[in-house]
Formats: sequence, C-alpha cells, structure tokens
Amino acid sequence: MAETGEEEVSAETSGFSDLSDSEFLDLEDAQGSDALLSKPGPSSEPSGKDGKPISLQKCERGLAVSSPMERFQLKYLYVTDLSTQNWCEQQMVYGKELPGFLAPEKADVLDTGASIHLARELEVHDLVTVPITTKEDAWAVKFLNILSMIPTLQSEGCIREFPVFGEVEGVLLVGVIDELHYTAKGELELAELKTRRRPVLPLAAQKKKDCFQVSLYKYIFDAMVQGKVTPASLIHHAKLCPEKSLGPSVLRHAQQVGISVKSLGDLMELVFLSLTLSDLPVIDILKIEYISQETATLLGTEIVAFEEKKVREKVQHYMAYWMGHREPQGVDVEEAWKCHMCNYADFCGWRKGGWMLSSTLEPQARKKSK
Repeated sequence: MAETGEEEVSAETSGFSDLSDSEFLDLEDAQGSDALLSKPGPSSEPSGKDGKPISLQKCERGLAVSSPMERFQLKYLYVTDLSTQNWCEQQMVYGKELPGFLAPEKADVLDTGASIHLARELEVHDLVTVPITTKEDAWAVKFLNILSMIPTLQSEGCIREFPVFGEVEGVLLVGVIDELHYTAKGELELAELKTRRRPVLPLAAQKKKDCFQVSLYKYIFDAMVQGKVTPASLIHHAKLCPEKSLGPSVLRHAQQVGISVKSLGDLMELVFLSLTLSDLPVIDILKIEYISQETATLLGTEIVAFEEKKVREKVQHYMAYWMGHREPQGVDVEEAWKCHMCNYADFCGWRKGGWMLSSTLEPQARKKSK
C-alpha cells in the first residue's frame, strides 16, 4: 500500500513519459543503446539500396530540406533527447532513424531499471490506469497528477515522477523528475535514480550526461513554479484543442480525485493557477543516486552544481541542430572510444568522412603552422 494513499495515473498510460534511466550506458555493454532514449516518432520511410532510410541518406549527403523536428514529425522534445546529444549527437540521430537497432539484452537492462523505478514510486502512491483516446486526454492525466502532487510539495512531503514541461529556445521540452523531497534544512532536493547493470560508478562522460539531464529538469521546474510557462505556448507546440471535451474515463477519474472539469482548457487553467499561486520553491539541490540493479544497493551519489549560463549555452547548441541550423556532430577524437560501443559505427558518416578527426585536429594544425 502507498504511504500517502494517493493515486497517480501511469506516465506510460498517458503517453507523456521520459526515460530517465541510463544504466544501459554501462560502458562495457553500451552497444548503441541511446536509440531507445530518443523516443522516435512514427516513420514509414522507404529504404534505399543500402537498406538505410531515404531520409538518412539525404541527411548524410547534406540534402535534407526540412528541420529534424519536421523530418521526425516531432511536436516536442524529451529532456533525454538533449541529454543523449551530450553523449553523442550523431548516435542520437541514427537512433531516431533506425530505432530497431536496440538489442534484446539492452531491452532486458531497461526493463530491470524500470522495475526498480516502479518499486520506488509505489512507496509513495498507488497507480491507476485511465484509458485515453486523444492527446488531450494524455495531457489531462498528467495535469491531474500535477494537481495531486502540489499539496504534498506544499506540506514538504515526498513526491515521485513529477511531469515538467516548458518552452526552451523556441521548442517545447518535456520530462519527468524521479523524486522531489525536502532536506532536514528545508531545502527542496531533486533526486535522480540511475540503476547500473555493473556494480560500479559510471565514468566521467556518463556522469556529465546525467548532470546535464538533472540541470535541465531544474531549469524547467523552476520556470513552471515561477509562472514563466504559459498555456498558450503549450497549446501551440503540442497542437492541443483546449475546448475539446475530455474522455469519459478521464472525467470519471477527475471526479474521483475531487476535480470538476469538462475540457482540457478548464484543467489547464486550474493547473497553471495552482502552480503560480502555490508558492512552491525552486529546486535547491540536484542529486544523482547510482543503484546496483543486482542488489538494489546504493553505489554512490553525485551532487550537481547548477550553472545556468552553461546549461543555456548547451541547450542553444543542441537546439540549433533540431531547428535545422547545423548538421549533427559526432564525438571529438578524445572520446572516439565511444564509437567502439556503438551499433552504428560501421556506417557512421562522421567516422567514415573523417569529420571527427578534422573537426578536432584542424585547429591544432593551424596553430602549428603559425
């Protein structure tokens, strides 16, 4: 039984979920597994003679005429889309184009991590399944979850799986925070759970990716409680119809939790008012907990220093790709070891074209020639 007696609609049920785990990037068994993180959109692209999608061939030749947001039919991005760019942007792109590359053993690793996340979530609330039929229903159940968690946060309780969303550099970015709780000093702390297949802490490159992810969560959450996120922006990016009536299952669940609404617009107004008038604090502390999948014991923690300027600079750089302002980039030569663990290495244009070496070594060659 849940400690608080609260019920929450499953994130997967709502269609608004964000893979927050990264244990499958254990460096000895990370065979291109970022493909699953990237949440590919629907694709029925025909394949060329070499078996690769036509759009992938065009992208490699620099002939793509639309932005990646349009090409992948995306209305918004997940926080994990940007954090995986931090690992290898080119790998993330191949993951969008070729989502079927995830090996069965990698899926097993993800399932184990998801089970640990679910067990922790069930410690604070029960889960109920609410059938949905429209995207408006999907967003409505997340809004209902937010409304159920705001009072807990106001009373300095612990919540898990808190949805976050906001416009960042002209693109809607969404995600799910693992846990929010208060310290003994009354500070609001974000705790991100990362499970590890091997009982060792990740290397610096993985930690860097994880630190960027939780920094993005703080950036969006703080904007939400400070009233910087608007309904108009959400409606525009997600292509929502606020006047549309909610489905009977969603309306029934809303009534069960004491909320009387008819449309998504009614619910959105209630959520945004609650966020801005609740006096919720911004996040004070960012913490990452690394847990062993085998024993469920804590391997170690990482306290992340939030540097807003650096976060914004990274976001601007990554969004430039999504908006079609630049081509995707692979890893620098110092991180070429990542390529040995990537399923796309055999046909990666970044490696075959020598872009990796030229992008890193050319400035050095110029310096020597002076």
